[in-house]
Amino acid sequence: MSAAFVRACALSELEADTPKRVEIDGTPVSVVSTEGEVFAIHDICSHANVSLSEGEVEDCQIECWLHGSSFDLRTGKPSGLPATRPVPVYPVKIEGGDVLVDVSASLTQEN
Repeated sequence: MSAAFVRACALSELEADTPKRVEIDGTPVSVVSTEGEVFAIHDICSHANVSLSEGEVEDCQIECWLHGSSFDLRTGKPSGLPATRPVPVYPVKIEGGDVLVDVSASLTQEN
């Protein structure tokens, strides 16, 4: 299956450590620029049905504002309770001034 990168937003729309919620093919995604990289993570917390893009970003983690679980932007793995399941992270590439995301290919390891 070939990669299906879709434009998520312009790179200039991203503020450092500030999540931006976008929807790609019906999938809610939080796009984050932090530590010189751009990440895309599923925007819904695996513990509660809330938007991760409303949370804080620090040390390559995004924190769910409701119960405080944090997820690694690189792996989607939770770093603390109450969340125990990872959330999908998606491949990102930058072309020109655009951020492209492939929501058909999760990089998240379930183990």
